[in-house]
Amino acid sequence: MGGRRQSIDPYKGKYEGKYEGKYEGKYEDSTIRKGIILDQQPAMEGNSPLSSAYRHALLEAIDDGFCIIEFIDGPDGPLSDYVHIEANSGYYRHTGIEGIVGKRLREIEPENPQVWLDVYGQVLLTGQPLRFEQEFKAVGRHIEVSATRVGPVEMRQVSVLFRDVTARRRTEAALRENVQRVQLALEAGAIIGTWIWDIPSDRLNVDEGFAVAFGLAPERDLSRLCIADVMEAVHPDDRELLSARIRETLARGGTYAHQYRTRRRDGRYYWLEANGRVELTPDGVPSTFPGVLIDIEGRRAVEAERDRALAALRSLNETLEQRVQERTNALLEAEEALRQAQKMEAVGQLTGGLAHDFNNILAGISGSLELMKVRMAQGRISDIERHLNGAQSAVKRAAALTQRLLAFSRRQTLDPKPADLNRIVADMHELIGRSVGPAITVETIAAGGLWHTFVDVGQLENALLNLCINARDAMPHGGRLTIETANRWLDDMAAMQRGVTPGQYVSLCVSDTGTGMSPDVVARAFDPFFTTKPTGQGTGLGLSMVYGFAGQSGGAVRIYSELGQGATICIYLPRHHGQAGEEDLLMPDEAGATAAPGSKTILVVDDEPLVRMVTVEVLSDLGYSVLEAEDGPTALKLLHAYPELDLLITDVGLPNGMNGRQLADAIRAPRPELPVLFVTGYAENAVLNHGHLERGMQVLTKPFAADVLARRVRELVGEER
Repeated sequence: MGGRRQSIDPYKGKYEGKYEGKYEGKYEDSTIRKGIILDQQPAMEGNSPLSSAYRHALLEAIDDGFCIIEFIDGPDGPLSDYVHIEANSGYYRHTGIEGIVGKRLREIEPENPQVWLDVYGQVLLTGQPLRFEQEFKAVGRHIEVSATRVGPVEMRQVSVLFRDVTARRRTEAALRENVQRVQLALEAGAIIGTWIWDIPSDRLNVDEGFAVAFGLAPERDLSRLCIADVMEAVHPDDRELLSARIRETLARGGTYAHQYRTRRRDGRYYWLEANGRVELTPDGVPSTFPGVLIDIEGRRAVEAERDRALAALRSLNETLEQRVQERTNALLEAEEALRQAQKMEAVGQLTGGLAHDFNNILAGISGSLELMKVRMAQGRISDIERHLNGAQSAVKRAAALTQRLLAFSRRQTLDPKPADLNRIVADMHELIGRSVGPAITVETIAAGGLWHTFVDVGQLENALLNLCINARDAMPHGGRLTIETANRWLDDMAAMQRGVTPGQYVSLCVSDTGTGMSPDVVARAFDPFFTTKPTGQGTGLGLSMVYGFAGQSGGAVRIYSELGQGATICIYLPRHHGQAGEEDLLMPDEAGATAAPGSKTILVVDDEPLVRMVTVEVLSDLGYSVLEAEDGPTALKLLHAYPELDLLITDVGLPNGMNGRQLADAIRAPRPELPVLFVTGYAENAVLNHGHLERGMQVLTKPFAADVLARRVRELVGEER
């Protein structure tokens, strides 16, 4: 249990001088009390049955508890624990702990180990025996201990002989308390009478004060009273308990103290306290019972007043708790109303910003279409292409805005794959350098042995570029931008701070030497449409998109910044236990969509007629044979009529009881190799099994360009480009 032994020299200084003088006068000779030191018993040396039997018999003959402990390396370093390697049956008798051999100190005394380590460590290092008394908190007992080192210090062993002295300590404490009480009473003049009771003859010898306290007539002979005579003056409610206490003390002997009421000569009852001691003969028979009476009437009156005050205070507390609860409920309601107001403010800010941006986009599209109509009526066909390009540009801006909103709400469509962040950062280095400009130095720090993560590479590239552009804007006069990757272990506390589950993560951090952020800005940085940039220079959706993307990918994003000290923004993504391949990196879209030679049959399923019409027309122009359906049941009927199908293109959100994923599973049941392209403008992530698609399945996000659709179709049907 001790593990590999280490040098004890580092701990030697810990005890040097610490105990000098503390136990002066308590050290013994080189043998422990009663002469039990195993390495000094010649008859017990060796491993023969006779020596073992002798050893066992000698140990069991000791009424005291005995054990040998061996220091081991523990949780706090060398010699920070010890294990019991031998013990006699007296160990159990004096501690109540069974099976002590093999148990470590920190198992049996987890709350108070250092006391024992300090004392026994001193014995081990100095070689000087030690005798002391110590409370054994784990078992609630006091023990008297003699400890001696066994053999040289390298053995790390100490022998311990001890006995339970709890009863003695309690008796001494009670006696001290009784002596103190009598002394205080004498000093305060509180003793009002004394008695001596000769128990065998049942004769009480009392003084005048005792007679007054019990209301005895002045003419009574105070030397010839019996116990029954004085019991008549005790309050009827107190007699039974008083008799029981007297019988108990007579049976065991020793100290006695009890409070009760007696009737005095005025007929009223007064409180007093009787303190005494029963003396026993050598054969245990009670002989005499002397004692004193203490007037506690005033104290009991104070206690009664205290009890009344406590009752009144308790009643006040009960009403106070009720008032506090009512106030707390009111505060909670106000807090909930505030949260609701903040939600409505955020929704208003979101919808206001969204309406502003989409109005600009719609204005561009509408104006371009109107001009196209006018130019066609005027016969100016050459101008149409310019306005058409303007409308398409507006559509792309609308699509980008929608993607950012979906990213913030964690509902965008992701296409995650195993990815190597070092490779992604390296491939983007040139693009980032061009984006931030020559005034900013871009430095990358790639961690060696970086774990892989499971992420949508395209969205991660967008997030990284967003962070770099934000860093550029925070350094208007130039500076240094650092991109760093690392492996991270997040424990419970770190994970809770970041809002993720504990475990292994890969971090991607972007740091700048710019203006930094104040705490207020950091608190709102991820809010949609929140920006510190001048009007017209930012949408306020960049960081919110990064925030939503990280959360949807199972990770988190954190900002570390101080005003004037730059900023660091870190994305934490879960570790993926797999390898990243070449296919993990997104290929750039092709410039054009060349026609595909056609004998392939494609089924297009979409409940939006206009989207379905455009998709069918694009595929038909490329030379494919195209079937179309508006929902899942219609698509299955078409499949029975046209079983030779090469590709299924389906929207995810379909009506009439069957979504796109269910349709794909039904069609692929007899044909598991059939490729499927999911097309969606809204991320039904649960429908798509949280991004974990089967082989032969891909996702295309609306809106999409015709050339992108053509490329995806060629990839899935296996045609060469």
